[in-house]
Amino acid sequence: MTYVIRSVRADEWPAVRELRLAALRDPIAHLAFLETYEAAEARPDSYWRERTARAAEGADGAQQVIAEGPDGRWVASVTVLVEEPGTTDWAGLPVEREQGHLVGVYVRPEDRGSGLTEVLFDAALEWSWGRGLERVRLFVHEENGRAQRFYRRAGFVPSGVTVPLGESGKRELEFVLGRD
Repeated sequence: MTYVIRSVRADEWPAVRELRLAALRDPIAHLAFLETYEAAEARPDSYWRERTARAAEGADGAQQVIAEGPDGRWVASVTVLVEEPGTTDWAGLPVEREQGHLVGVYVRPEDRGSGLTEVLFDAALEWSWGRGLERVRLFVHEENGRAQRFYRRAGFVPSGVTVPLGESGKRELEFVLGRD
């Protein structure tokens, strides 16, 4: 199957919303995402418009890359957020360098195993390196072994940084990749 890999456009917020909601309905969403389906579904259209515009083609601080199937249906996505030194990240930790942060990695179940994740990561990393970023990171739930195996194959390594998830005793693990 042939896929088109590209950045989203600002006017495509309904498709961004639909794919995100599909991701949050996935059986492993509780391990892969910090947001719930109910919270995302309740967000107003203005939220989705702004979110999409911030990560659309030509945006400077983020980029959402999608895979579009031959029928035009979006089947996969990853977003790169640029983190600036002197700020704090989603977990309240200080950001010490300009870096990329991969979030929202998702491939529809029927398209898994097709190599799409590798292609999406290549596009996200190419965008990151093209911006001059020297490092890209991501966080993965400690129990999400499938994702951890993929990230390692893609060259990411655990940094040793962990973020506790509430009172569950579970953690998110930081994986990093430096530019060659």
